[in-house]
Amino acid sequence: MLDVMPKRLTDAETDQLRAAVRALEGAGFASRLTNLLGRQVESAGRALPSPVRKIVAHATETALRAALRVAVGTIDVKAPPKAANGMHKALAAASGAAGGAFGLAAVAIELPISTTIMLRSIAQIAREEGEDLTLPEATLACIEVFALGGRAPGESGLEGGYFAIRSVLAKTVSESARFILQRGLADETAPVMVRLVVQIAARFGLVVSQKLAAQAIPVIGAFGGAAVNLAFTEHFQNIARGHFTVRRLERAYGAEAVRFDYERLRNEKIAQS
Repeated sequence: MLDVMPKRLTDAETDQLRAAVRALEGAGFASRLTNLLGRQVESAGRALPSPVRKIVAHATETALRAALRVAVGTIDVKAPPKAANGMHKALAAASGAAGGAFGLAAVAIELPISTTIMLRSIAQIAREEGEDLTLPEATLACIEVFALGGRAPGESGLEGGYFAIRSVLAKTVSESARFILQRGLADETAPVMVRLVVQIAARFGLVVSQKLAAQAIPVIGAFGGAAVNLAFTEHFQNIARGHFTVRRLERAYGAEAVRFDYERLRNEKIAQS
């Protein structure tokens, strides 16, 4: 009996996976802001006063709960799966203009709005890559993007990178998916759902702090706030495209085979850096 050769990624799919590696293992949001504003933002985000960090932490968790409840629930799962990225960028820029004009006072209002807008965009990207958003696991993969886009200082060379973060979240995501399947999404105060939000918020909050530090720069104002929110949205859209490309290929070829090729391409990228 002849052995059946395992399926291999096509050249086009390898290029898609290479683009996913660039998105998921590339420069973080702080680097994007530094290029945009011409000044270091990552250290400013870390240096926010303790009361401000507490406000950011609370606002981040509130924003994730609201986005999970509102945005995914309003995606039309029967509509043609085409991501309306331009519209979501425009809406996010508008909400960022308000944040830039009013600063910290607006974060509790502006962040849930911009996060909800981004999650709608992420969900549409997921559908475009073949995800079935009627499945809780696919819904939670959208929320997972906010953790994947948050990189702590010194994590650029994190062993395992993208897959290391997914591994940390895997158990809570799986337990949350089972809970949603049994009880629905309405009860976000259940311990397992709270644990998921807290885990993701811990990473998402790093990016939110960098965003807030950028918007707090004197003279940045409404125009700068819109530009920062546009960069904020583009960052997570890029992460989402990479994440759901990997998941699409995993469905076709298996997680182990895709991870092998991903790590090979990641090592190529590191060698070329």
